[in-house]
Amino acid sequence: MSELATRDITYLPGVGPKKADLLRNELKIQSYEDLLYHFPYKYIDRSRTYKIREISTTSSHIQLRGKVVGLNTVGSGKSQRLVAKFADDSGVIELVWFKFLKQIKSSLDPNVEYVIFGKPSKFNSSYNIVHPEMEKVDPAKPKIVSGLQAFYHTTEKMKNNYLSSKGIQKMQQNIFLSFQGLISETLPAYIIQQYKLMILDHALRTVHFPKNSQELQQAQFRLKFEELFYIQLNILRLKNQRSRNIKGHIFSTVGDFFNHFFYNNLPFELTGAQKRVIREIRNDVGTGRQLNRLLQGDVGSGKTMVALMVMLIALDNSYQACLMAPTEILATQHFESITQMLNGMDLNVRLLTGSTRKKQRDIIHSELQSGELQILIGTHALLEDVVQFNNLGMVIIDEQHRFGVAQRAKLWKKNDIPPHVLVMTATPIPRTLAMTVYGDLDVSVIDELPPGRKPIETKHYFHNRRNNLNKFIKTEIVKGRQVYVVYPLIEESEKMDFKNLAEGFEYMQTAFPEYKTTMVHGKMKPAEKDAAMQEFARGEAQILVATTVIEVGVNVPNASVMIIESAERFGLSQLHQLRGRVGRGAEQSYCILMTGHKLGEDTRKRMNIMVDSNDGFEIAEADMKLRGPGDLEGTQQSGLPFELKIANITRDSQLLQHARNVANAILEKDPNLEQPENQILNRQLTKLARQKMNWSMIS
Repeated sequence: MSELATRDITYLPGVGPKKADLLRNELKIQSYEDLLYHFPYKYIDRSRTYKIREISTTSSHIQLRGKVVGLNTVGSGKSQRLVAKFADDSGVIELVWFKFLKQIKSSLDPNVEYVIFGKPSKFNSSYNIVHPEMEKVDPAKPKIVSGLQAFYHTTEKMKNNYLSSKGIQKMQQNIFLSFQGLISETLPAYIIQQYKLMILDHALRTVHFPKNSQELQQAQFRLKFEELFYIQLNILRLKNQRSRNIKGHIFSTVGDFFNHFFYNNLPFELTGAQKRVIREIRNDVGTGRQLNRLLQGDVGSGKTMVALMVMLIALDNSYQACLMAPTEILATQHFESITQMLNGMDLNVRLLTGSTRKKQRDIIHSELQSGELQILIGTHALLEDVVQFNNLGMVIIDEQHRFGVAQRAKLWKKNDIPPHVLVMTATPIPRTLAMTVYGDLDVSVIDELPPGRKPIETKHYFHNRRNNLNKFIKTEIVKGRQVYVVYPLIEESEKMDFKNLAEGFEYMQTAFPEYKTTMVHGKMKPAEKDAAMQEFARGEAQILVATTVIEVGVNVPNASVMIIESAERFGLSQLHQLRGRVGRGAEQSYCILMTGHKLGEDTRKRMNIMVDSNDGFEIAEADMKLRGPGDLEGTQQSGLPFELKIANITRDSQLLQHARNVANAILEKDPNLEQPENQILNRQLTKLARQKMNWSMIS
């Protein structure tokens, strides 16, 4: 493929500078190879040519063959249209155009036979086709025969410049006619033979010009397998290299700090899942290889407790530990809960955030370098060059998806030997996504809530039940409970959202004048935000009206009601995260999803899933099926760390596992891909690396 990868799309017959600019700017297509890997999004059967008399109201798209027997321009100004009579030996149909009238009129030839394709519609008891695809019948002209017509994604700008799906298909045809048999293979022969895969040249030709659906499926299987295989091969090779080459500190001792905490300070018995995860981590840190593990656990599952006990193991082996969180609120919460749990233990634990005063910073920097400071908790402030550890042995990163790769890497470069790394997320990640995004990490899951927690009851209310909701809120507050009311905040409509939030705040104050209502949003100064949240946490305010700023970072066990306004504007993962703000005490908690009556099918599905399930992993799988794999957090389309051209990790999960197994088997026999038959794999991995695909989110 190297020759096609270096050929500028400008020089493909039928393209030229203007269309090349459009392809580059609109679809990021720069080379012949880029165009070949711009795959169709759907196909329509064109294996049969119909007669005009066969058209009926049930016809979707139809192919006809005949001649133009009449041509008229109808109307004037913006309502002007071009109407042609098109005939075969069975009848006549009208063809209609509303755009590019001059060009189309000058191109139509009454003496030539055409094959036309389009969607027929009925108007005044006769059929017409608007903007049909038309192609002159020319037996002498070389053409690739295809039973299924491919349709390609284009943009409005491309269509306005005569570059439609049909135009892209003609370009694809020009590549195959010019480079017949010259597309180099990208997989070793033994893989193609062992798994009965179509060769690449045939697969690419077939995916653009399939003769039938069976051949198309075989071509798609080959291309999907290759895409997923190289992702897994790269991830697993990196993981193997790190295991072999990056040595970790050996934590051989579980000593006084850990044991004192376990026997004297542990506030509740660990769940079976917490014990299992701690065993997995202890096993890793005792082997002499670097711990590189992802810890998944639903909101409230006890990840912080695991993190603390892991840090105590580091301290028992004379190393320092740090915990980094994405926000000041969350870092402060971790600091307060950890210092409270360590009450009575002679340990030096400090907090470092953007708000830490210079005098306090100087003390922290000094104690870090001397080794007096044992546990440092903080935000991005931990990444500053001035923050230097004496002997950092354990790094824990909470809500790790909120940090960039370069930011995270800074932390484990703060020691000559890289520290052990534990990354945590409360966003449950579907298994297929974990295999791709976090495929080079070992994964631990806390799939059990602490004893005494009751499942949160979730209800979906329409706005006309507001009065019932208010009675329910009052009942809970009278019991001594507290209430969250969350409004969406989307950047494009920030002013409108803020107006909704302000109106919601006023409404709650009016509806519950006898209770204290406070408000929190992203535009507030950190000190103001913190003061309002602390007021709620201390129980001085009964109702907190907020944007999704409270999604992460507030732990108020007394809060029993979460009301999510305009719940239809949230993804499933974010709804589940918000729901996790309640249910942290022993009392029954509730989540109320408020929406209008007019809901789309997907939105109704989301509401029903939330009402029916409290399982974060089940919800994450459903969310990925509804929304695609590009959104882990539910707050923004963050995208995968690589671009999938044809595979879909939701629909192709079995193929993903198969590709991973194949990659694993190859690396077991040839870890460095040194065998002659595997040189092609090395070349492809090198090429993919040049394309700057961010294969590993962690390393």
